[in-house]
Amino acid sequence: MQKRIYFKGCLFDLDGTLVDSTSAVNRAWTMLAKRNQLNVEYVLSVIHGRPASESINELLSGKTQEHIDAEIVWLQNEETKDTDGVVPIDGAIDLLNMLDGFGIPWAIVTSGTIPVAEARLKASGIRQPDIFITAERITYGKPNPEPYLLGANELGLDIRDCIVFEDAPAGIKAGLAANSCATIGILSHAMPEDLLNVECIKNYRQIDIHQG
Repeated sequence: MQKRIYFKGCLFDLDGTLVDSTSAVNRAWTMLAKRNQLNVEYVLSVIHGRPASESINELLSGKTQEHIDAEIVWLQNEETKDTDGVVPIDGAIDLLNMLDGFGIPWAIVTSGTIPVAEARLKASGIRQPDIFITAERITYGKPNPEPYLLGANELGLDIRDCIVFEDAPAGIKAGLAANSCATIGILSHAMPEDLLNVECIKNYRQIDIHQG
């Protein structure tokens, strides 16, 4: 039996949610870890769904702020230029076109910066939406609900009328804390139990929209 959700707008994370950028993300962060003599496996386990600057500040807490700032700039440049293998999640473009066809507003709410997010949208063939929330526009990153509350507000909607789509634990927590009408997990790289056992889908072919 299919689950029916009544909503007025959609809020999408980007990496792992609308685009599969896992290989590019892993390449850049692996290099950063090795540059700073950090455990690669640990670094890759804690970075998803959060602003890169927050993660780097935590991972390099013993370094000078000058070094940390330089690594943030280095990572952004690396992630902006390396889009090899970045593709849309199956069914994502069709779903966005369906939302546009019904006149349902949607936004991208990403922890990435503008240069990185724009590069990955271009590589995947997904258009940049009118409402585009990036790391530069927020004070507190996910799992804080601020990014999704800002996204809903700029759509002109109550967050309780919006569906949040997420692939990472931090983003799932942000959607739930924001009190969205539904927070749906995308199983692009995590298991359902990692996503707090919210309703999950493998791709957007599992979703159908009917206007009512």
